[in-house]
Amino acid sequence: MLEKVELNYKNGKIAQEIIALQNDDGTWGNEFHSLSIPNNKKPLTTEQALRRLKLLGFTINDAPIKKAVDCMVACLNGERKIDNYREKTRDWDLFTKLMLSTWVRIFEPDNRIALECAEYWVNVIEEEFANGKYESDTGEVDFVTFYEMNLLQGLLSKETESRMLDYVINHKRGIYYIYGKRISELPKEFQSIETSRYLDAIDILSGYKLAKEKLAFVTEWLKQNQDENGQWDLGPKAKDNLYFPLSDSWRNAEYRKADCTDKINSIIRKLT
Repeated sequence: MLEKVELNYKNGKIAQEIIALQNDDGTWGNEFHSLSIPNNKKPLTTEQALRRLKLLGFTINDAPIKKAVDCMVACLNGERKIDNYREKTRDWDLFTKLMLSTWVRIFEPDNRIALECAEYWVNVIEEEFANGKYESDTGEVDFVTFYEMNLLQGLLSKETESRMLDYVINHKRGIYYIYGKRISELPKEFQSIETSRYLDAIDILSGYKLAKEKLAFVTEWLKQNQDENGQWDLGPKAKDNLYFPLSDSWRNAEYRKADCTDKINSIIRKLT
C-alpha cells in the first residue's frame, strides 16, 4: 500500500531557510537579478528566492512576498534602487523595469505600476503581430523570455494572443531563462530534468486564455505518463534544488512522487 504523503511546503525546512535569509528591506543577497540555479558559491539572489518560494506555494498574502513586492514597487516608483548590479550588453534601465514589473505582476496581477510597464509591451506585441506574424526576430534573444511571457498574461487581444502563442510554442530557442528547446517538441525522456524544466515553461504558458487549446498535446502526453496509482514520477535526476524537491527530502520515493504529482496536477487543472 502506498504511503499517504501530506504536502505542506510552506512550513517545510526549505521554505524556512529561504525566509531566514531575507534582508530587512525585502530583498535577498546583494543582487536582484539571476534566474540560474542557486549554488553554495554565491549568495541567494532575490529572483532565485522569489522563484523558489512561488514554487513552494507562497503568495502575496504571505509576509515575505508582500515585503519583497513592496520593495519592488518602491523601486519602480523611483523611491530606491534595487541594487548596484548592471549589465552593459542591454538597456539595463528598461530591463530592470521589465524585470521588476514582471515579478510584481506574478504575485499581484492588478498592480497599477506594474501594469503601466506591461502596457508598453502589450503595444509592442500587438503591433509586431498585427500582420499575422512576428517580424523582428534577429536570431538573438527576442521577447520570448521568462519576463514577457509572465508580464503579458491576460492583457493581449484574443487574435494577438493566438498568434503569439503559436510563435512561442514553435520558437526554436524555447523560453529564455526557462527552457531552451521548442515547446512543440516533447521531451524524449519523461523522467528527467529536461521534463521538469519543460513543465515550468508549460506552467508559464498555462496562464494564457488560449493555452487549453494550444497545449492540448501536452495535457494528453502528461495523462499518458500517469502511473496506475494516478501519480507521476520524474525520477531522482529531476532534483536540481530549484524546481524540485518541494518536500524537504526525496529519500522516500513517495515524497518525490507526491511533489511531481502535485506540480503536474496543478498544470493540468489550468489546461482543462
